[in-house]
Amino acid sequence: MMTPMRYVVLVLAIIISLHFLLSFSHEEYGRATSLSHITEKFGGAKPHPPYQDGVPEDYYTTQPIPSPKGRRANATFVFLARNNDLNGVVMSMKQVEDRFNKEFQYPYVFLNEEPFSDEFKDRVQTLTDSKIEFGLIPKEDWYQPSWIDEEKASAARKEMVEKNVIYGGSVPYRNMCRFNSGFFYRHELLAKYKYYWRVEPDVNFFCDLHYDPLLFMQDNKKVYGFTVSLYEYPATIPTLWDAVKEFIEENPDAVSPDNAMSFISDDGGKSYNNCHFWSNFEIGDLDFWRGEAYSKFFDFLDKKGGFYYERWGDAPVHSIGAALFAKKDQIHFFNEIGYRHNPFQHCPQGELHKKGKCWCNPQENFDYEWYSCLKRYDALFA
Repeated sequence: MMTPMRYVVLVLAIIISLHFLLSFSHEEYGRATSLSHITEKFGGAKPHPPYQDGVPEDYYTTQPIPSPKGRRANATFVFLARNNDLNGVVMSMKQVEDRFNKEFQYPYVFLNEEPFSDEFKDRVQTLTDSKIEFGLIPKEDWYQPSWIDEEKASAARKEMVEKNVIYGGSVPYRNMCRFNSGFFYRHELLAKYKYYWRVEPDVNFFCDLHYDPLLFMQDNKKVYGFTVSLYEYPATIPTLWDAVKEFIEENPDAVSPDNAMSFISDDGGKSYNNCHFWSNFEIGDLDFWRGEAYSKFFDFLDKKGGFYYERWGDAPVHSIGAALFAKKDQIHFFNEIGYRHNPFQHCPQGELHKKGKCWCNPQENFDYEWYSCLKRYDALFA
């Protein structure tokens, strides 16, 4: 005959067994009853970057659907490409469609300094049911300005070639950097949009994405989103930070309170630590670039001539602009989006890798490699 104490022990054993069974079989139950979760509930959560909270479940679709469900952002994909980029464009675009856009059907804008060929148009139009527009870049927005001292610019290119600086001798690359820094968002085909998702040829998207990052940006008033951050090659921007400091001194009111200066400088702005968001992937607010602060900033930098006398890239220019003129919590790390642009990639880890059915190797992840700046972004919220 069992004593009352034995009944108590038996009931406790059953409860504990059920707890462990539910913890392993039901992920949400396991998280809700974990020691760390209970500690946070009663002791308060530790400071952490917002992306670690994840994207709210109501942004996710519950099943694959052939057309958009509910609201969409006022947004478009943007490709800057040439006709000879076609194979790389098709590879990138097919992955965008398969991983995300077949559900959400956002439009595309393709930009080129020369007219797109019929072959180019036909092949990309076969990949999507979404609207596609093809735009020609105005010559004054693309080519080296007439006021640039070509003798000085040529000497700078020659020196960079001798020092084996990547794209050091290329004028077209400089044209592209200047255009992306200060002109793409002014193109007439983008005038009707507020948000954009930049895509480049020959990139990989590793994970299924069943939520809308563009709508997430719009609803949460974010202005800039990234997947990879790293250090810039100092030889390409020797005087860029001097120009930035000069601009700040002349326009102190342009700098946002609660900005992300500590992402780009370790000494309060005296020097640049060379960190930037890798702009070949970016989801951003076009009105932020069109705004007064960034417009004045770009025009100031452009007059310095550093896009041609050095090799200023759009990545550091965009990153410095976002870090100075936006609040730090308006800059978002898209942890869920698996992405690769050779030679670096972001591969989601743990449950995010499973949720996205990602096909990247989780061990090949750049996030916290020595050349990554993600730890500096995290530190903004510590």
